[in-house]
This record gives sequence, structure tokens and C-alpha cells, in this order.
Amino acid sequence: MKKIIISIFCTMTALCACTHAPMPSGITLSNLDTAASPRTDFYQYATGGWQKNNPLPAEFARYGTFDKLAQDNVKQVKELITGLPSNAADTIAGKIALLYRVGMDSVTLNKQGAKPILPLLKSIAGIKDRKTLQAVIAQLHKKGITPFFNLIAEADLSNSKMDIAWIYQSDLGLGDRDYYLDNDAHTKNIRKEYKKLLFKLFHLSSYDKVTGLNAGTLADKTLAIETKLAEAQMSRHDQRDPYKMFNKKTTAELYALSPVFDFAAYFAALGLPGIDSLNVAQPDYIASVNKLLKNENQEDIKAYLAWNVINMAAAYMSDDFINERFNFYGGILSGTKELQPRWKRVVNTVNGALGEAVGQLYVAKYFPPAAKEKMSHLVANLQTTLDERIKAATWMDEATKAKAIDKLNAFHVKIGYPDKWRDYSRLELQADSYFANIIRSNEFENAYAWSKINKPKDKDEWGMTPQTVNAYYNPATNEICFPAGILQPPFFFADADNAVNYGAIGVVIGHEMSHGFDDQGRQYDRDGNLQDWWQPADAENFKQRAQILSNYFDSIEVAPGTHADGKFTLGENIADNGGLQIAFQAMQKAIAGGEIAGEIDGFTSAQRFFIAYAGVWAANITGQEILRRTKEDPHALGKWRVNGTLPHIEAFHKAFDVQPGDAMYLAPDKRAVIW
Repeated sequence: MKKIIISIFCTMTALCACTHAPMPSGITLSNLDTAASPRTDFYQYATGGWQKNNPLPAEFARYGTFDKLAQDNVKQVKELITGLPSNAADTIAGKIALLYRVGMDSVTLNKQGAKPILPLLKSIAGIKDRKTLQAVIAQLHKKGITPFFNLIAEADLSNSKMDIAWIYQSDLGLGDRDYYLDNDAHTKNIRKEYKKLLFKLFHLSSYDKVTGLNAGTLADKTLAIETKLAEAQMSRHDQRDPYKMFNKKTTAELYALSPVFDFAAYFAALGLPGIDSLNVAQPDYIASVNKLLKNENQEDIKAYLAWNVINMAAAYMSDDFINERFNFYGGILSGTKELQPRWKRVVNTVNGALGEAVGQLYVAKYFPPAAKEKMSHLVANLQTTLDERIKAATWMDEATKAKAIDKLNAFHVKIGYPDKWRDYSRLELQADSYFANIIRSNEFENAYAWSKINKPKDKDEWGMTPQTVNAYYNPATNEICFPAGILQPPFFFADADNAVNYGAIGVVIGHEMSHGFDDQGRQYDRDGNLQDWWQPADAENFKQRAQILSNYFDSIEVAPGTHADGKFTLGENIADNGGLQIAFQAMQKAIAGGEIAGEIDGFTSAQRFFIAYAGVWAANITGQEILRRTKEDPHALGKWRVNGTLPHIEAFHKAFDVQPGDAMYLAPDKRAVIW
């Protein structure tokens, strides 16, 4: 193993810039707040300078180093898009340029007003009976507008080599169901403001004129329907349980569950008549939808359908639609003061509609093939370290360890960009309206997604575009993916001592690997099947260790009267905990191999590691966004990914001499040690 490790680091010399000359530390000293004690508030110590020097921009509810990198990427993508020829709409480059040009044409959009959505609204207003209602719902789903439920293609968790149809509960206008059900003052005010948004957009859309109903009445009807759907929906906690989410049924069982909504006709309308079995992720919810369709007033249902069209379309319409929508979702819900400039919004739309086509341009300019190979070696090093940690775990027996290592060795690693690019030749775009092109793109994407149903799973397909600043683990395919967009500072430094790389991108790699063994991921086997491969005693030991972390985050008060949700964020917190442990241990090998310097800029290698980790989460955030993310985001807030995670890491205590009585100190018997 030593020979392989040395070979890996020698191969990585160009990437790590490992030379005999002294390397910079990679730590930007102005990002620190040295007036703060690392033993009292490490987040403030490691990121306070960054927060002071980077005040929250008006167009953001949260802005951090992560977001800054994403914005840099958006600028790069804009340069790529605006440099494309726009006179060949039948080419991929021409399609990218056309969609961008139509989205940027605010003069035309403002002249069009509500016209692009009126045909859909009139079709909804014209619903006369259950049969036409059913037909309209199917048509809306084809267009990417998903009232009542969603239909996707995903792995059959009893046979992950195949994709099958999955039916999910619908998205709601307010996001999480608790916005409709909680009665604290903050949530009640959000509902009040949401109702104002409903009123304004119903009026702007002219749906009140189409139906002859007052916009206020339409708002009441819609909110009543969404509230009933929220009452029936599975909670965010239960949705984290894969066994609760996997309920494979025959179509006959689905028809019995929902006799009012004719799913056979629905599948036929979507061009999917051959479905004989599928997964119904939330059966009780579908039964409730069936009851609602049977008992509710048809005008109420039509108002709800119309709202789904209006709310989805508003981001691609005239400025009055866009501004009203932003005032609620950006301002009221998140505390954002200013709408992002149009060009950023349109770049994001193009990224969504033609993501891999744009990604192909992106990697050609910003991610050379050599970087992909070098990153592969770093991933392999972290994999070796996790293997060692599993073997050394004292709370697992050998049978479970062998299964865990088998799963680890089976990881499908994706780095930078796909080996095979998506084909967008059948996507037809026109210069008529921005919204019409969004619909065409949605229809293209849905046809692509639904074509996978009852076919072998393509494990080489990517779940993110190359230009995305993020990474992921997919338990159904047992894959870890690191797009090119994230492989740059502050995650990866080519010209600094390697301790910062282990603290930043190294922890990201370890984080995604740990997801394979978090409270959700551990329930899938090496092939992505939902299968219990744990010895009972080991499973119980895992649950006890994970509960320590869950309880700890529950105790964190993120805002006056509001605590973190340890159960909801458990998977991400386990991944942060494991990522730190794995990356730090991997760094020790690099130190032993002479690849990392000792003290630089007054910091030891261990100190640089933890400062780099914290630096990834440097951010400023509004109070409203703290509350929103605590309710909706399965990740802990950035501050607590540092101050809530590091107290569990023994190496952190040693690096900064954290002692009993210090705020960052946590007694060894209270720490969560899992991976």
C-alpha cells in the first residue's frame, strides 16, 4: 500500500504544485478574525474577516465563499453563451444562444404580459367534468407543471439495475408542508403574505377575468386546496426513511388506491401504456388526493391548477410577474433585498434547459483532461483511508465490515464531466416567447426521463451538470460525483500547500463517501438495492452513535426560539463528521510522505486543515433565510457545519489546544464517532 500511495502523490505533483520551494499556506489571513478565540467560536475566528470584507449583497439571502464561486462560474458561463453564433438555431450552439436571447428580451416580454399563459389558463377554466379535468392534468404534467403529484423515473430499489416509474407527492407553493400547518407568528405571517401573492398574480394573469371570479376568492380556494394537500403529505423526517418511501405496487393496486383519478388514462396520455408496476412513494397521500378529487368543488380544483401554471410561469414572464414573485419568495421568505440581474437569471435557465451542452463548452475551457485524472488519484487515496477506518472500527463485527468494504470498493466515481454527453438535437426552440421555450424544454426533459421507465439503469448518466458547484452521492447507483465546477478555490488550490486541499476538497470527497454509510445510505447495498446487510448488533451500535449527533444538533439554537433539526440534518451531519475524520487521516499519510510542510504562516498543517474547512462555509445570511433553511434544508447552516461539527473531532481539539471550559470543547464521551 505504501508504494501505491507514494505513486499517487508523485503522479499528483503538477496538481499539488509539490516542489522543493516553500509553498504558500493557502490561508488568506484577512479572512480570519484573530480577535476571536478559536477555542470559543471557531467559525468567527476562521471566517470573521471574510464576513466583514464581504457584506451581504442585496441580491442574496445568503452569500458565502461557496456562493461566490458559483457566481464566478455564472460569469464564465455567460461569456461562453454570449460568444456563441446566434444565426444557426438548428445547432446546439444556436439553441443555447436563442434561449439566452429570448430570455434577455425584456421589451418583448413586457409587451406580451400574460399572453403566453392564457391558452393554458383558458383550458383549465374550460374544464367541465372529471374526464376533461384528467386530460388537463396529464397535459400540465407533460409540460413540467405538476399539480397533485409528480411522475419520475428512478431505480427500482428491489432491483436497482432497472428504472421504474415513481409517483411522488406534489410540490407546494410554500415549499415545506409545515408552512401550512404551523401556527407560530412567523409562519402565520408568511401565509398572510403568500395569500397576497396569490391575489396579485391571479389578477395579473387575468384568470379572474377569464373565470369571472374575484382574485381574492381564487386565492382563498387555492390556499384551501394546498392546505389539504399539506395535511396529507409525508413529513420531511419520514421522507428520509427509504423503507417508508419505497412502496412498489402493481398498477391494479394503484387503481384501487385511486379509483377517482384514472391512472390508466393518465399513463396512456403520457405515452406510457405499458406500465404494470411502479413505486408509490407516499400511498396515503395519493389516497387523499383521490378523496379530494372526489369531494372538492371543481372551481376550487381549477383555481389550484391555474395557480400551478401561474406560479411556475411567473419567473419567465413580464417584469410585473417577476417582481411580485420575487417580493414574496425573495423578500418575505428569505430576506433578499434585490432581484438578481436578468442576465444571471437567464444564464441559470439556460444551464437548466441545456445543461450538458453548456457543460461541454465549460470543461473545454476551464477543466483540462489532466485535472480529471489527478482528481481521480485523490479520490482513490480517500477511499483507501475510509477502508482503513472501517477495518479499525471497534463497534462493528467482521461480517458487517466486509460488506461495508465491498460497498466502498464498488463506488462508481464520476469526476469533472461525463464520458458521454447528452443529445439535445430533438429539442426544438423558437423565438416566440420565453415561457413557450421553457415548456418545450420541459416536454423534452420529461420525454427523456419517462423513456427510461422499465429499462436498464444507465449508471453513467450524471445527476449534475459539469459547471455545477456541488457534489453528490446517489445510493441507488452507489456513485459519488464531483463536477468540474467545484474543483477550484476555495475547495481546491493548485498553488498552495496541500493541507488546505485536504481540509477543503478532501473533506468534500470524504463527505460524499460517508453518505454511502449515513443513516439513509447505509440501508442500500453495493448495487443500490434497499437491503439490510448489517448484523443486528452493529446496526444498533450505528443508531446509538448517530443519535448522539442528532441530539447534539437538536440542542443548537440557530435563532431566538428556533433550534436546528438534528433528525432532518442527520445524514449531512454524519457526512461532515465522516468527511473530516477521513480527510484528516489521509493527510497524515501525505505528511509522512513529505508532501505537506510543517508550520507555515504560523499555522501547523492540522490548523491549516481546519481553517480551510471552515473557510468553505464562510457566509453572511439574513435572519429570514436562517429560519427558511432550518425548515427546508437537510444541511445544517454554515456556521454550525463548523461550530457544531468540529467539537466531535479529536484532532481539532489537539490542533487548537481546546480544553474543558472552552465553548468549542466537548467531552470525549459526548462526541459522535462513526466513520
